[in-house]
Amino acid sequence: MGEGAAEQDDKAGRAQGQREGQRRLAQWIRDYSRLPGIPDEFLGPDGAPRAVWSRFFDAFGTLAPDEAERRFAMADRHLREAGVTYRAPGDSADRPWSISHLPLLIDEADWQQLSAGIAQRAELLELVLRDIYGEGRLVAEGALPAAAIAGSPEYLRPVCGVPPPGGRYLSIYAADVGRGPDGRWWVLGDRTQAPSGAGYALENRLVLSRAFSDLYKSMNVPRVAPFFEAFRDSLRARADRDEPRIGVLTPGSFSETYFEHATLARYLGFLLVEGDDLAVSDNRIHIRTVAGLKRLDVLLRRVDSSSLDPLELDASSRLGVAGLIDVLRKDGVVVANMPGSGVPEARALLGFLPALSRRLLGEELKMPHIATWWCGQRSARDEVLSRLDEVAIEGAYRRGVPGFDSTGPVLASELDAGERQRLIDAITARGMDYVGQEVVRLSTMPVWEQGQLTPRPFVLRVFAAATPDGWVIMPGGFCRIAERADARAVSMGDGARAADVWVVSDKQVSTATLLPATDKVRIRRIAGVLPSRAADNLFWLGRYLERAEATLRLVRALGSPSGPNKGTAASLQSAERIQRLLVAWGAISQTSRTAPGRIVAEALQSPERFGSALSLVRAAQRTATSLRERLSPDAWQVITEMAERLAWEVEDDDSVVSAAELTLQELASFAGLAQENMNRAAGWRFLDIGRRAERAINTTRFARQFAYDEAGDEDLDILLTLVDSQITYRSRYLLAPILAPVRDLAVLDSYNPRSVAFQVAMLNEHIVALPSLKEHGLIEQPQRLAVAVQAMLATAEAEKLEVKTLFSLEQDLLSLAEAIGLHYFPHGPNASRPEKLTGLA
Repeated sequence: MGEGAAEQDDKAGRAQGQREGQRRLAQWIRDYSRLPGIPDEFLGPDGAPRAVWSRFFDAFGTLAPDEAERRFAMADRHLREAGVTYRAPGDSADRPWSISHLPLLIDEADWQQLSAGIAQRAELLELVLRDIYGEGRLVAEGALPAAAIAGSPEYLRPVCGVPPPGGRYLSIYAADVGRGPDGRWWVLGDRTQAPSGAGYALENRLVLSRAFSDLYKSMNVPRVAPFFEAFRDSLRARADRDEPRIGVLTPGSFSETYFEHATLARYLGFLLVEGDDLAVSDNRIHIRTVAGLKRLDVLLRRVDSSSLDPLELDASSRLGVAGLIDVLRKDGVVVANMPGSGVPEARALLGFLPALSRRLLGEELKMPHIATWWCGQRSARDEVLSRLDEVAIEGAYRRGVPGFDSTGPVLASELDAGERQRLIDAITARGMDYVGQEVVRLSTMPVWEQGQLTPRPFVLRVFAAATPDGWVIMPGGFCRIAERADARAVSMGDGARAADVWVVSDKQVSTATLLPATDKVRIRRIAGVLPSRAADNLFWLGRYLERAEATLRLVRALGSPSGPNKGTAASLQSAERIQRLLVAWGAISQTSRTAPGRIVAEALQSPERFGSALSLVRAAQRTATSLRERLSPDAWQVITEMAERLAWEVEDDDSVVSAAELTLQELASFAGLAQENMNRAAGWRFLDIGRRAERAINTTRFARQFAYDEAGDEDLDILLTLVDSQITYRSRYLLAPILAPVRDLAVLDSYNPRSVAFQVAMLNEHIVALPSLKEHGLIEQPQRLAVAVQAMLATAEAEKLEVKTLFSLEQDLLSLAEAIGLHYFPHGPNASRPEKLTGLA
């Protein structure tokens, strides 16, 4: 009876919470409706909420206020744990991704009109590019001024007359749009070079659909997966072999949108490559892999056109691959989008597009754009100067106005007399660098701020992918919301946040893809090729983490209440040995060696000491950043949590030891994830090779420091603790630590997973499984060294294992690790390795 009453009270409480939520939401909507913000996505022309928003808030209002806040917090937590970041221009570090907790809603009928306009515009720009780099009839017949084309830094003369391999200049196109004063969508800018944002749109959808799963399903929002599948299949179809190898060319981990590059590579199943990963051979592009050069068929580039080939374009670029343009001439690789395709992004061309649409497509533009006058023509320049206070001045080819510090448009009405005259003189002297544009106020959408609805300007980026059946539009897109109510333009560098975009339908949305399924799929059991750079990063990720573990074990041993700081001469000598080792590893400074409490804190979390646990974990995190497409979200989360934990301020010795122990547990978690979840391909082997090599080196150093010829119980006990072999030793010998058995267990025992012998055996196993890079059939240098070390350990006797032998063993292990790097990860002049594996006997 009591339980029934409690259940009724609980239901009544939830109902009361829902009524309160609906009441507050109704008040917020009334308050929002009174705010100036038209054109607004929430409010229609009549000032009433649009039907899609009413439908959304009817469902949203059923959530109690605390439940809504819990869902918002869940979305933020997912972004943080997944490590979603971006880097604004000029930033030296990544910023956390910020997402609006409310999506942008667009009804299906409105979306159909928007999609039709985007598809038409994409096809128009494809035809324009085909003429600019082909016959040149538009310029010859006066439809386009030659100066408007040649003045663009995106116009590449080396590409003229080169038919695009695969048949298209544009594989993916995007347009930035906003709602105009007449309620129609207006194009604010075209993105034809390497449109960014699709990967972030994917992440936004994942986050918000999880946080509000029931609401998401009830709104009948179509999935974005079919768009990406169509894009992937179209790239595959454009290659000249059935099973092509496709890569995403990224500038590297310092790129503003590197997270997106990794996301797209992982989601689409492409290889993430940098310029140094690629080489030209036999008129083809190849990837440098741990198995030699492997042909690459399609390159989805995220590098600016001018940086793609230092031989024919920007000679200072290190982001591309020498000889790429010549490979394109010889139809050796498909590049999406084609180099030079950024020309239509210039504002100088906007004013010519309506006439070009009538000329090339035989129809009017379905979607207008901002009225634009290119000042390279006398009549347009005179028009702009006569209406200078009514228009915004922008650069004709790049963001910002030449000669002015602003990264956005310049309004003459806001300039003083001197600056205004300087602007007029600049336009008069070199008008081709400037355009005048109508001042357009961006439409707004509701965002959730401090518990209420607030209008904020936004820009919607809509994506289109070229397929054999025409242009496919992503249902939704990438929405950026300004933090200022009067924003005229929005970019992630301006402190904006993102939002998911829901296209709302009245009909049930199918969860099945509309793409045709193939009857036969070739079965594969390997993950594909491994670029040498990725193998190098995996190798060093393993080494950094193992170094961090060794340092943490020393910190724990020194700071533990049962550690070697008990006041006896033997204990103080052992503590001194630990301190010397920490100094040698760069974890502490010489001056801190007399203060044990300071030592452990410094070794744990000093950001200035390169060998501290914090510095090593951060080094691992930086390395892992370059492997985002290869690491699972769980593995990335473990590394992130370790870095955050070690950065927390510790108050006393107990806190230091506790932080060290918890981080050691997280390192064990990462090792377990790698052992149980990673496919046993070359990537896993190089990660494990790094771990095994570093553990062997560190264990040998431990043995040399604490199992020296005159070592006593204290030092030997510390060694057993450092190599996590206390239980094994006690179960075997039932004696206090004795030198020979301890040396045998730590160094020679191939059954002990913490011993040097065990690590070397695993190294041999991995090296034998790796592909041979030479065709002479002889044993290669890494295997030669590993076999020699294993033979020495197999024949050594614990009673005769001297310190000088351990020192020699440590040097051999260091040489082995260096040989692995030189053999599989060549840099500098050795990077262009000519050998290729032709087959096995």
